[in-house]
This record gives sequence, structure tokens and C-alpha cells, in this order.
Amino acid sequence: MTDLPPGAPTPWAAPPAGTVTVYRGATLFDGTGAPLRPNTTIVTDGARLHTVTGDGDPLPPHAADAPQVDLDGRFVVPGLVDTHQHLATPPDRPVAEAVLRRLVFSGVTAVRDMADDLRHIGDLARATLVGEIPGPDIRYAALMAGPSFFDDPRTHEVSRGAVPGAVPWMQAVTPDTDLTIAVALARGTHAAAIKVYADLDAATVAAVTAEAHRQGIAVWAHATVFPAAPGEVVAAGVDSVSHVTLLAFENPTEPLSSYKTKPPVDHDRLAAGDAPELAALFAEMRRRGTVLDATASMWTSDELRGDTAESTERAARNAELAAAVTAQAHRAGVDVCTGTDHETAPDDPFPALYGELAFLAGRCGIPAADVLRSATLVGARAAGTEADMGSVEPGKLANFAVLDENPLHDIGNLRTITFTVRRGRRLDRAEFEKDTQ
Repeated sequence: MTDLPPGAPTPWAAPPAGTVTVYRGATLFDGTGAPLRPNTTIVTDGARLHTVTGDGDPLPPHAADAPQVDLDGRFVVPGLVDTHQHLATPPDRPVAEAVLRRLVFSGVTAVRDMADDLRHIGDLARATLVGEIPGPDIRYAALMAGPSFFDDPRTHEVSRGAVPGAVPWMQAVTPDTDLTIAVALARGTHAAAIKVYADLDAATVAAVTAEAHRQGIAVWAHATVFPAAPGEVVAAGVDSVSHVTLLAFENPTEPLSSYKTKPPVDHDRLAAGDAPELAALFAEMRRRGTVLDATASMWTSDELRGDTAESTERAARNAELAAAVTAQAHRAGVDVCTGTDHETAPDDPFPALYGELAFLAGRCGIPAADVLRSATLVGARAAGTEADMGSVEPGKLANFAVLDENPLHDIGNLRTITFTVRRGRRLDRAEFEKDTQ
């Protein structure tokens, strides 16, 4: 990513280089794996972090007369990353802007949009980047799948005015597809990645991945692509896999055929959290550095719980499965990032990402420090932005959240957020709360 040009005439833009602010008295969780650092000073210069040092250390010369903010021991964490959003299925600009506003005022400074109508997403990404609207940075994917997937009504919602499967952001892949051209078309949407979705065999997943990497963009895949199984998807070299419950199709009870005809899952066998086939898969993911975008809490959402006894029971069993398998992945050393794939109701003051972090800590038993690492540095790596985001270190973007209470004692203390700094610009939580009353 690049810094904004100086003097950008937009209300939410990053400050120009040379605009220096000194934040003193922070208790810093910097995201690098280091312990909490009390009595810390953070110096921002424009959109970037210039200095992170002790309160007793001298300031850099250009910061000597800069405005100072006394944090009085408050807790600072890197900007959070939601690695699984859908902001335009179907496109609805007011709804998307409301979601983005709530996210950034809740400390979320980047999201991965996992395939939508990219005509809409591209404009939202531009608008948040240049500061026309408040919101996180948006990294997004163009989707590829087998032709049989494109009778899914969602593909029609995001391709209105065109043919699903025959547009650069939603491409049907067949044996006759020229993958060099297909990936180049996807790159032309300014996508950061190809999302490999469904109805592709292992050889095709591997071919798409190789071509995407050759052209310099990532591949974010469903954990099972049907008929490609999880182990085959990981072996293809994808950068991340989404939806932990799809890992249940490793060593399936019946052959995998298509996305719409999934075989039954033996929940009881996997719920113990020690399935040997998953242990082997997780060892390979750790060796390759494949990130797990667990979306573990999605089955607790109102949408997936539904309003029938059958749907509620299905959601509860899948939530139990998600908790057990995510916990096993974490114990195995797999990097887990924090995606949601759903949002809370519009009148909820906080985003679904807070629920995902609470699920990882409470239901999966992952220590709060590891959950925060998942939501920051691992999320940035999953989004392909680790050089700029994910930790509070000099040279990176000035993205962080300030909390009244210690999130390492209780991940729910994220709700004590007082302000976000995103690309050097301060966004006070009180302003958001005032506007939503």
C-alpha cells in the first residue's frame, strides 16, 4: 500500500506527511509477540508510525513541539483485521457504508472482502482509502469456480447486467479456460487475490494457484472446493483456507462430488479434537504457512441459527464442530486469522468480529494474546499486508486502537475502546456513539 498524497481534500483522509502526533503513556500490545509494554510513547507522522519508545526516552527532534495525547496507561493494540467480509452481496451502498463506519470506529482498520460485486467493492475500497467515507482498508478477491456453481442466486446478485461466470470478478473455469488470461482479467479488477470457491478438482485448483502466484497475487480458497478435498487444496499451495467446518471433509465418508451435494459429516469423531487425519493436515498447513480463516463463530449468527428446531440444532452442532477443530488447529501451531462471514444487526454497537474473538477465546480456549495476534498480525498476513499492518512498529501504517481496559485479561474489553487511529487519523468512539443515538 502507499501513503495518500499530501493535502487530499477529503473529510476522512490520512493526515499528510509532516503532521506529527505524540501518544504518551500507552500500555502497548504491539502484536510482535512481545509482552505488554507499559509507559510507551508512540509517534505518528502522517499515515505512518515513526517511533515507538519508552516514555522516558527523548523524542525525535521533529516531534519535540508536536501535539501530545496522554493515554494515562490505557491499552493500545494494533488495528484489527476482519478476514472474511461480504460487503456487496447484493450491493447496497448505504448498508455497506454503515458496516464500514461501525468497523473502523470499533478498531477494525482492514478487511478482506471475499468475493462480491467488485464494481461496487472497488469504489468502496477507493472511498475508504482516500478518505471520502470512514472505514477500514479493503482488500478483495475475484472469484473462480466450476460452471455448475453459477446457478447459485448469489452469483446473479453480484453480476447484475452481465452473465455470472463470464465477468472478470466471477469466472467459470473449465478445461478450456486460458488461465493466464483469466487471472489477468481478475487482476484487472484490482483484486488482491483469487478466491477459489467450488466445483473444481485438485489439478485445476493447483493450476489456478500456480498461475495466480506467477502473476503476483494470492489465492484464498474454501477449505474444501468439492471435489478437491482439504488436503488437496493445501497441497495446491493456496495462501489461506476459509471455513473450519469444511475441514471435516478430509477423508470423507463418501466421495466428494459438488458444492451442492456434500456428504454427511461425522461430528462425533471430530468433536474430540484429536482426529488423526486433521493432525496430518494441520502439520502440512503449518509447514507451508497456510492460514486458517476459521469463521468459527458464524454458526452462532441469527441467520444460520434460523427459526426452526432443525436449523437451530444444525447450527449448534456446527458451532461445536467449529470450536473443536479450531482448537485442534491452534494446538497444532496453525496460524488462525479472524474472519466473520456475517455481521451483527444494524443497531448493535459493535461488529461481528468481536463475537469471533470471544468465540476463539471462550469456546476454543485460545489465550487472549494469541487471539489478538490472530486478529492483527496473522490477519494482516492473510490479507497480504503484513509489511504495512498487523503490529505497532516504526514504518508501518499508524493503525491502532486505544482501550480503557486490558484485553489480555478479558477479550471482551475490546468494548472499552475510546478511539481508533487509522492511517494516522484519530476517530473517537464517542463521535460514533453520538451519531447513532
